[in-house]
Amino acid sequence: MSNRRYSAKWLEKSPLQRFSPEKWARQQPTYDAADPRLIETALRWSQQRPSGNWYAFAASTGVRGDRPFGTTIGGREIVAWRDRAGDLHVGPGACPHLGAPLDLAEVEDAALICRWHGMRVGAGGSARWRAFPSHDDGVLAWVRLDAVGGETPTDAPIIQSRPADTAVHAVTRLVGVCEPRDIIANRLDPWHGAWFHPYSFARLDVTQTPPLTDITEQNHRFLLNVTFRVTRSLGVPVEAEFTCPDPRTIVMRILSGEGAGSVVETHATPMGLGPDGKARTAVVEAVIANSDRPGFRHARRALPLLRPLMNHTATRLWRDDLAYAERRYQLRTRSR
Repeated sequence: MSNRRYSAKWLEKSPLQRFSPEKWARQQPTYDAADPRLIETALRWSQQRPSGNWYAFAASTGVRGDRPFGTTIGGREIVAWRDRAGDLHVGPGACPHLGAPLDLAEVEDAALICRWHGMRVGAGGSARWRAFPSHDDGVLAWVRLDAVGGETPTDAPIIQSRPADTAVHAVTRLVGVCEPRDIIANRLDPWHGAWFHPYSFARLDVTQTPPLTDITEQNHRFLLNVTFRVTRSLGVPVEAEFTCPDPRTIVMRILSGEGAGSVVETHATPMGLGPDGKARTAVVEAVIANSDRPGFRHARRALPLLRPLMNHTATRLWRDDLAYAERRYQLRTRSR
């Protein structure tokens, strides 16, 4: 069999499809469709959704039992760790004695031992230090901060359906100078994909949008057809949807095509103000892959190789998208 015939036969069975790449400047402009009023209307609707005061702050694998993990949410320091059983614990990040940073503490099962004076704080809590409700879904670590969220609390985060097997996943975390709504607004503008990320997307066509008025749970999604670019002229065409389960999360789900059922969860977690007085937001993005191809079961074995590749792709996209979100924040706050 000739190489050409073998290649054609392989492409028939492969999710990769050939397409004729357009010169970047010759693409169909999308600024008319990307109506600022629609993006703002969809954003306002998303910000009214309940969150139960839950915040995604790290990958599940990022919180370990040998050392604490520290970050800031809504200006509040938190510290997280795991006990010997692997259970997640989260609490205030400052020692109640003299305020030492507990992310430098020693972990001893369900307790932390402060390095300044040896004070012990633990999951059981006390009058001076009490753990926060936390949740580990196997992909992300969450904490409930009622004083920050100010909403009616829920027992668990509001998580949309995921593939039954979430083993093949990767979590990327970046920080931008913006607010969570700027991150969500970026994802509520799918039209920028092929223009702003031509290295990843081609032939992007938004086929359904929310209405300009009376957005509801039933009609709030964006639908699009897009080709994930692999090489200059080879890509994987899919149909995808974008939905907002809570005010700080937007989910892309592949509905049809290769990887149907795969999801990309983008969580925008407010960190508080930086030294310059500007807002900081952590983007915690989970890519959870799915496929009905028989060979996908072998992806588990390749996770040590797949995860760095998945993280590299997500980081490249978000370096660009953070520039978008940060610019939006800059324009909005310039006159303050």
